[in-house]
Amino acid sequence: MKRILIIHGPTIGLCTERKGGVGTVDSIETLNKQLTAFAVQNGMECTFFHSNHEGDLVDALQRTRGETDGVILNAGGYAHYSYVIRDAAALLTVPCVEVHPSNIYAMGERTSIVAPVCAGQVTGFGKYSYFLAVLALKELLSEG
Repeated sequence: MKRILIIHGPTIGLCTERKGGVGTVDSIETLNKQLTAFAVQNGMECTFFHSNHEGDLVDALQRTRGETDGVILNAGGYAHYSYVIRDAAALLTVPCVEVHPSNIYAMGERTSIVAPVCAGQVTGFGKYSYFLAVLALKELLSEG
C-alpha cells in the first residue's frame, strides 16, 4: 500500500468558519476521516500533519524521506510567498501535489510560488480538491 502524507497549513483548522461556497470544508477531523477512507479505497494509506507555522511545514516536508511515497501540500497563504516552503518541496524525492480548497486565482493578484516545483496543483473545489489530489497521486505513483 502506498503511503502519502497530507499537510494542512494555516487556517485549515478554521475551515468551518468560512462564509460558505466552494472553499468551505468540513472540520479538519471529519475531512481527515473522509480522506483516510478514500485513500484506502484507492490503495493508499495516509497520515496527516497540520500547523499554522511555516517552519513546522518545512520540517514536515523534510521528514518525508523514506517515510512516504507522495505528499499533498496545502501551504495556505504561504504558497504565495514562502520560498523556504518552495525550496523544501523542490527537494522532495517523491511527487507532491499542491492543494487549495478555495480558488486562489479568484482572490486577486495571487499566484503560487510553490506550484512550479510540484507535480501539479488542485485549487478551487473545496474539500474535493484534496480528493482530486489523492487521485492524482495515485496515478503519479502507478506510473513510477
